[in-house]
Amino acid sequence: MNRVHRKILFGASALLVSLLIGPSALVAQDTRDPEAILAAKEWVTPPPEIAEAAMAPRYLNVTLNNVSPDKQWFIHEIGDGPVTMDRFSRPFDELGGLFIDYAANRHRNLSIRTNIGVNVISAADGSEVQVDVPRGSRISNTTWAPNGSHLAFFVHTEEETHIYVADPTSGDSRQVTRSPVLATLVTNFEWTSEGKEIATVLVPSERSARPVLAGAPTGPQVKQTEDGENMLRTYASLMATPEDETLLEWHATGQLATIDVESREVTEIGDPAMIYSFDFSPTGEHTRTVLLQKPFSYIVPVRSFGRVEQIWDREGTVLAELDVTEMNTGLGDNRPAAPGVSGSDGDPDKRQVAWREDGVGLTFLQQEESDEEEDADSDESAESSDHVMLWAPPFNEDSQYSLYSHESRIQSHRFSADYGILFFRTSQRGNVGEYAVDLGDPDTRYTLIEYDSDDFYANPGSLVMAGGRVGGGGRGGGGGSAGVVETSSDGANVFLYGTSYNEDPAAEGPTTFLDKIEIRTGEAQRIYESDNNNQYERISAILDVDAERFVVSHESPTEIAQSHLITGAQRTQLTDNIDYTPDLTNAPRQRFVVERPDGFRFLVNVTLPPGYTPGERLPAMFWFYPREYEDQESYDERGRTYNINAHPNFGTRSIEYLVRLGYAVVEPDAPIVGKAGQMNNNYQHDLRNNLAAVIDELDERGIIDRKRLGLGGHSYGAFGTANAMVHTPFFKAGIAGDGNYNRTFTPLSFQSERRIFWDAKEVYLGMSPFVYANNLTGALLMYHGLHDQNVGTAPDHSPRLFHALNGLGKKAAMYLYPFEDHGPATEETILDLWARWTAWLDVHLADEDLTITEQQDGH
Repeated sequence: MNRVHRKILFGASALLVSLLIGPSALVAQDTRDPEAILAAKEWVTPPPEIAEAAMAPRYLNVTLNNVSPDKQWFIHEIGDGPVTMDRFSRPFDELGGLFIDYAANRHRNLSIRTNIGVNVISAADGSEVQVDVPRGSRISNTTWAPNGSHLAFFVHTEEETHIYVADPTSGDSRQVTRSPVLATLVTNFEWTSEGKEIATVLVPSERSARPVLAGAPTGPQVKQTEDGENMLRTYASLMATPEDETLLEWHATGQLATIDVESREVTEIGDPAMIYSFDFSPTGEHTRTVLLQKPFSYIVPVRSFGRVEQIWDREGTVLAELDVTEMNTGLGDNRPAAPGVSGSDGDPDKRQVAWREDGVGLTFLQQEESDEEEDADSDESAESSDHVMLWAPPFNEDSQYSLYSHESRIQSHRFSADYGILFFRTSQRGNVGEYAVDLGDPDTRYTLIEYDSDDFYANPGSLVMAGGRVGGGGRGGGGGSAGVVETSSDGANVFLYGTSYNEDPAAEGPTTFLDKIEIRTGEAQRIYESDNNNQYERISAILDVDAERFVVSHESPTEIAQSHLITGAQRTQLTDNIDYTPDLTNAPRQRFVVERPDGFRFLVNVTLPPGYTPGERLPAMFWFYPREYEDQESYDERGRTYNINAHPNFGTRSIEYLVRLGYAVVEPDAPIVGKAGQMNNNYQHDLRNNLAAVIDELDERGIIDRKRLGLGGHSYGAFGTANAMVHTPFFKAGIAGDGNYNRTFTPLSFQSERRIFWDAKEVYLGMSPFVYANNLTGALLMYHGLHDQNVGTAPDHSPRLFHALNGLGKKAAMYLYPFEDHGPATEETILDLWARWTAWLDVHLADEDLTITEQQDGH
């Protein structure tokens, strides 16, 4: 692309970026000296064409799915782009994975991940009403009243949080809380009493001053082992001192209350307590209250501390104890869950406890205790009966009733709006069934659907729940357990929403559908099916199921998603979303399969610069994330939901932006394949063979200059990048972010690896690029958030590897970003990263000492 074309496409980019980021400390490089950018000790900015793509205001685009209960309106909270460092760096207390903006008595996320306004959008024609929001404040948690007459939201100022209520027809709003909200552990509120009240946790009226750390320590930090093998993960944030315990109790102690929306009168519920969560009954007369329990711990985060769940009345009197959760310190098989990692919690006695919307009480599932001795003597293990239970006030043993009994375990349960019909789902040995029972005649069971869960292409969809919202794609259990199912006005039919996928997803895109199912016969009638001819459409909200009036999201590979109102054959476009990077949307793309020497086949996606001439060999940037599989079949299954008709999705760090600078961007799958529990035995072997096969194929296609290749990735992709650069000679430049480079720092398992270090030393050491740092080829740029909370990627990984590379005379750079977690969030960091990435590639992938930019301009 020559200089003239670049000016036409990106001439306004520098102005746009300056308007977006304002007059901050960002330093723009008029003469883009990559070495100076890499050495800069202040914030730097990337080329304008990269900044314009990264900072494009995609947050202004709307998806209509948060429909009001009366089906008249949608909510759109208005963002203002990535958070800026002045707000991101506000002081906060860090207490065992809990981060609290202590100046405002709220969770840090409510200070850094909020919006600046809210619009109400008409479901009839897409017209908008702007809701009044106090100047200079931020908002979150916009929630409809049960009847849709009002909406409520948090308003966050520098010093406190309050609840406001607004009229959707006028946008007029008013504050309903007199005292500030305590949004530390509980970060939401609830409508109760048919929308007449709002329940929340308030700052206690007689609260003491915030505890301050004494000048001199009162003793050492103390940890002791417990009896047994404690397979804990490497948590980044843990409490450490008695002062931390005192501070946590102060932050967690709040006053549960209800607030009359009209009069603003406050009703305090019980005494101030460490309220972990609450859930009011629809009538507002009772609440399920979860309290944080002492003792606290120095070896697990707050989310693993002990809790007790109780039923309270309006005075705060404890009527019953629902559940006791002991502190989970990880002994035995009870390993605490971590972000992005599933735990292994046992089933509670009462399952899927939820309030009934009719105010009668609680519903839950409970299985009869089995006779273990009898089961042990039996040739076949018989399941015990499972019950759908009702627990009514006064919530004692005598007020629990079995509404329905099933011979085997129930997976989930829901009801009709009048609670006369029970819908329940079972899943046994892959056989899934959805059934209905008229509770007036519980001996008769109606079959809605039955199918084999192993037959992916036969999935009939999921039950549509009342309220208008439709799940994403309709796979899985469908709707919330104990919720209310959408039925036809005569109560005779329910509805299933789902997605049909083609066995060759690269040839034919998915379709979505809505079926009407007659409850008593199971007969199905299709009332909606999307077209998949170079387009993708899904229902985002159901406004009137009988009239077949829906809101759908419609997109194509070249058209950004827009919401449309469908009434019969009539369509009305409700949104006017903008594709801010049409050149990237329409950039040439290739998607193909490569085969390794061992016969394993996997996918590669390539994005090329706009105007690319076939046969032109380009410098290439690879971006990847290795994943483990048992065999070809398990890998192929992951690609079944590929959507050929989807519009390209871009974010602040989409690596495809590099095509604007003339790079080919290559995003290959990186399958690591082996027997269950032993995939990583083949890690280095498969990593090298994957990359070699991709490079050979791209070289044969005449796309890449294999002498100018870069490789990068984030988190486990960073780990893979460092490994590739010490075990292969393919890449001249690497970019690795928030990675782990020494597996001995995570000796008690990682990712899908469940062997511990002492059972698989060779695997742990062989997978640690730190051990092979002396073999690094090319130059490695590392970046890391100094507040990385991800399990296994503590910020000290990068400095330790950098220290080794520096001592070994290898080429490397490291950028540590203040306050950032596992991935950059702030505007300054995102732009700075792009500036240094592009400079790094200019330095290390340039041909004959020319930067990519200079080559494109013909210098």
